[in-house]
Amino acid sequence: MLNEQFSIFNYVPFLTIRHLPCGTNSLLMTSRNFLNRLIIFSFLVLVGYCLARSIQYKSVMGIILAVTSLCAVVYFLYLVVRAKEQREAEETA
Repeated sequence: MLNEQFSIFNYVPFLTIRHLPCGTNSLLMTSRNFLNRLIIFSFLVLVGYCLARSIQYKSVMGIILAVTSLCAVVYFLYLVVRAKEQREAEETA
């Protein structure tokens, strides 16, 4: 038990995709990547809209909050990329 890596798939069996045919796995991964990018893009559009509206109304608080949200998204994406690189490095080692 200590040698196994923690995975949500170990504890939630309905999330596994092992029972699907081989071609379906790549299709699910493509749709997952597309869905992730769509969510990130839509969030960035909302932040941009909030930033534009706060500039239109000359709201300093709105500008500060929109820029803070934008920085949080960029930092989150940085952490995701760094974690993915670290996981790939551990798999190759």
